[in-house]
Amino acid sequence: MTSMMTLRIAATIAALALATALAAQDRLAIALGQFQHETDPVRKARVLSKLGDDQVEEAKKELKSGEDVASLHTLEQYRDEVRATVDGLEAGGVDPEKKPAGFKELQISLRETIRHVDDLILTLPVDKRPFFRDVREDLAKAQYELIDSLFPRKPNQSPKKANP
Repeated sequence: MTSMMTLRIAATIAALALATALAAQDRLAIALGQFQHETDPVRKARVLSKLGDDQVEEAKKELKSGEDVASLHTLEQYRDEVRATVDGLEAGGVDPEKKPAGFKELQISLRETIRHVDDLILTLPVDKRPFFRDVREDLAKAQYELIDSLFPRKPNQSPKKANP
């Protein structure tokens, strides 16, 4: 193989990598736009359930490029979107036991996203972890809230006791 051919292959690979990164950013921007303009809480939850992984990936990229504050801001933005969506679902007056649409998708997505955030936190220096853990805890609270909405304890039921 000639050096010119090797150079062309390297240039092609670099161009493909750049195009892939730009496509991912475009996809994130489009999904954020959809989320912000959506008024129905169920559809908003569905859009957000697809958006979580993309925002965590964006935060990872920002960390790799040394932008710790921007990475934290991206995760905080996602947390705020989750909080607003959960509040919107609860205010919608829908019984999640009978119509779990939105509640279920967002809860499942949050569970997966929290795992990705945990992985991200482990890559951080110890002194920066508390800030990211605060965001993670807020996401976990929202996930537990969704679980409680989907599976509420009935007033006349007591928790099952394990047989010793």
